[in-house]
Amino acid sequence: MKTYSSLITKQKSFFKTDKTKNIVFRLEALQKLRNAIKNNEKTLMEALRTDLNKSEFDAYTSEIGFVLEELRFTIKHLRSWATPKKVKTPVTHIGSNSYIYPEPYGVTLIIAPWNYPFQLAVAPLIGAIAAGNTAIIKPSELTPKTSEILGTLIREIFPEEYIAVVQGGVETSQNLLNEQLDYIFFTGSVPVGKIIMEAAAKHLTPVTLELGGKSPCIVHEDANLKLAAKRIAWGKYTNAGQTCIAPDYLYVHKRIKQEFLQQFTETTIELYGQEPLKNPDFTRIVSETHFNRLSSFLNDGKVLMGGKTDKERLTIEPTVLTDITWEDAIMQDEIFGPILPVLEYDNLTEVIEGIHRHPKPLALYIFTENNCIQEDVLTKVSFGGGCVNDTVYHFVSPYLPFGGVGTSGIGAYHGKGNFDTFSHQKSVLKQTTKFDIPFRYPNVKNGLEKIKMFIK
Repeated sequence: MKTYSSLITKQKSFFKTDKTKNIVFRLEALQKLRNAIKNNEKTLMEALRTDLNKSEFDAYTSEIGFVLEELRFTIKHLRSWATPKKVKTPVTHIGSNSYIYPEPYGVTLIIAPWNYPFQLAVAPLIGAIAAGNTAIIKPSELTPKTSEILGTLIREIFPEEYIAVVQGGVETSQNLLNEQLDYIFFTGSVPVGKIIMEAAAKHLTPVTLELGGKSPCIVHEDANLKLAAKRIAWGKYTNAGQTCIAPDYLYVHKRIKQEFLQQFTETTIELYGQEPLKNPDFTRIVSETHFNRLSSFLNDGKVLMGGKTDKERLTIEPTVLTDITWEDAIMQDEIFGPILPVLEYDNLTEVIEGIHRHPKPLALYIFTENNCIQEDVLTKVSFGGGCVNDTVYHFVSPYLPFGGVGTSGIGAYHGKGNFDTFSHQKSVLKQTTKFDIPFRYPNVKNGLEKIKMFIK
């Protein structure tokens, strides 16, 4: 069994030099990363095309451009975020001042998934660097070209005692998890998330788990159907549905179901063509195992749109399934592919009850013009984050922390949330020595009475 103790020892030693805590050092590291990504933009696009057949448009908007914007935002705000914040002090502490110091954890481990293999490795890295940590990145073995390019890029700009990329499969992740780390950031499936948390518990290592689940999308009878159809099709079929926050299934009001599905079919053809399997830019399914799992779902319900597959090219058409119930196989776990099952409803109460019977989702989307209905769903359903009258778009705002709740995840990141995730908030009280507060001591006459004047 391979161990990574020497690498982690190197990173711990480097962290103890306090170089990573220096703000100028952090800013320079972030700028180096930004420049390297810009200089390797074409190479990264080619790697993403090789691994997942991502078009240049998809590769830039959802991976490279996203990371560049996160870097720009972080560089702009880092000095402010890293400055100790003075907070209020109660009257019982007169003479003292209170502060919160954000401090790095130390050696962090980032385990990245295959669906956005560049973005979901580098976005948390930005937070780790910004907060003053060292980092070890374990990219996905299912996207080997992107993982290779990421490893080369990082090796060229950072020494391994600061930032390192470790390639390998499940065994590599297991070996890394056996080590004593200071923080673990994992993006992936719920079953693997449980394994990560179990491993972290042995050393009481804090974790962020970005998981998934079945994210519902509700289309109410008063929705703008044309716009809803376009935004849902985009959110669902981007990256061939291999997005943790993609609409997993639709709840459509029965009065507008037929009209909406007609709009949805037309919109999907506009976006991906009459024959998506011949579209050279349609993202492929990552592996044959995933392809076979997704193909088996095509037996559920009734195929309204799509349904064709190409095993040789590992592609599946954007598909809609109707006549679906919660008992169907497709409704048991997160789909993570370009297949959209549709449930219908008459009353919003049955939608909320249906969602409540299952684990808390990572995302939720509601399409309605009625503010009361919007608030009703937002307050009654627990979910990680989401949108009203849109899908997926909340993910790209640096002002909205992104993360799950319950089985869909622990912790959040993006923007300042990224810095906060990789920082321990250290509370510090600075007390005066010019005088003392006598009534806190047990030998003061009538001390209890005086204490009760302040503490009631």
